Amino acid sequence: MRIAITLLLLFLAGCQSMRPTVPAVPDWQSPQGREHAQLGVIIDLRSGQQISPQQLVDELATAGHVLVGEQHDNPDHHALQLWLLKALAQYRPTGSLLLEMLTPSQQGEVDSSRAVTQANQPPADLAKALSWKEGWDWNYYGPIVRYALVQPYPLLAANLDREEIMAVYRQPPPLVGSASTAASVRTALQDDIRESHCGLLPESQMPPMLAIQQQRDRRMAEQIKAAPQPSVLFAGAFHVRRDLGVPLHLQDLGDSTQTRVLTLAEVGRTVTAQQSDFVWYTAATPEQDHCAKLRKP
Repeated sequence: MRIAITLLLLFLAGCQSMRPTVPAVPDWQSPQGREHAQLGVIIDLRSGQQISPQQLVDELATAGHVLVGEQHDNPDHHALQLWLLKALAQYRPTGSLLLEMLTPSQQGEVDSSRAVTQANQPPADLAKALSWKEGWDWNYYGPIVRYALVQPYPLLAANLDREEIMAVYRQPPPLVGSASTAASVRTALQDDIRESHCGLLPESQMPPMLAIQQQRDRRMAEQIKAAPQPSVLFAGAFHVRRDLGVPLHLQDLGDSTQTRVLTLAEVGRTVTAQQSDFVWYTAATPEQDHCAKLRKP
C-alpha cells in the first residue's frame, strides 16, 4: 500500500513539474496607486476568489476566444498584454491576434510587414510601414506589434475604417440579433456616450453615435468569429464588456466558442461579474479632466 501511495505522489509531482511556467510579471510603470491594496491583485469574478497570474493563464488557455480590455493610455496594460501573449504561448499555440487599433485598410500593410520581418528584412520605420494611426501611442503598442509580427499566427485588424464609420453615421444600418439590441444594453451604451462626451453631445447625435459604437463591436465580433482559433483580442475595456459589448455580438452571430474576458483596470475601479470574467488591478495614470478642455470657451 505504501508503495502505491509513493508512486501516486511521484506521479502527481511529475505532472506538477510538467505544468508550464509563466514569465515574470513586468514592473509597474504608471506612477499612481503604488501603495494601493489592490495593486497586482487578480480576481476571478465568477467565484470572487483571488488568483495568481499562473492560475489566470491556466484559465485563459482553455478558451477559444480571449478578450482583453484595456485603458488605452496606461502603459502597464500594454506591458501585461505582451506578457499575456508570451505566457499563453507556453500553454498552447495562438491562432490569431486581433487589435482594435488596426483597420481593414491597414491589413495589407500588416501582412507585407509581417512577411518581410519574418524574412529578416524588417521595415526601418515599422509604424510608418503600417500607416499606424497617431491616436494610438506607438510607444505602447509598438512592442506588441513587433512581437506579433514574428509569430506564426496572423495579426488582424478588428475595427472599422473611417469611411465605414462615416457611412454608419450618415445612415445607421440595422443591427441583427436580440442580445446586442436589448433595450437595457442600448440605454446603458447611450448613458456612457453622454458621459464620455461630458453631456455636451446633442440628443440628435445619439442614434448615430450609438450605431457607431455597436457597429464597431459587431465588426470585432465578426473578425473574432472568422479568425483562426484560439484568438486573442486587445481592445478598450468597454468594447469587451460581457453585458454590453463584443460577447453579446458573438452571441447574436451564433458563435458558441468558449469566450473569456479579462479586464485590466486601474486600482480603485469597479469591475463586476456581469462585465468580465477576470479583473487584474494595475497602477494608475494621473487623472485628466477631459471635460474641462471641452468646456473651455
